[in-house]
Amino acid sequence: MAARTRVATLERPRPSGRLAAGPREECCALFHHAVELVGKRWNGAILSVLLDGPLRFSQIRALVPEISDRLLSERLKELEAEELLEREVLDEHPVGVEYRLTGKGEALEPAVRALKSWAETWIRR
Repeated sequence: MAARTRVATLERPRPSGRLAAGPREECCALFHHAVELVGKRWNGAILSVLLDGPLRFSQIRALVPEISDRLLSERLKELEAEELLEREVLDEHPVGVEYRLTGKGEALEPAVRALKSWAETWIRR
């Protein structure tokens, strides 16, 4: 069964400042979840640095310098639970761990790069 999109009629301002009624789509719960996930503090930065390939914890920590070890560990677990990245235990001594994006995480590349480009153009420091 195809999903139905709910359309609401809301008043919205026209360029002239007057209100006009018209159909608008309700915010999709999936879209909201995606924005909250990628927009959660540090998640976007972690995904961004992993776009160029796998990294170890210390390498991610160096590329996202303001995040604490505890918070980085927490965010990596969350992103792994969402299947955006995977953790690989390397067969070496001492044991090493590497993080890489999954196909699902790699599919975010256009969105993450577009947001980065937008930020460079529109966000003032």
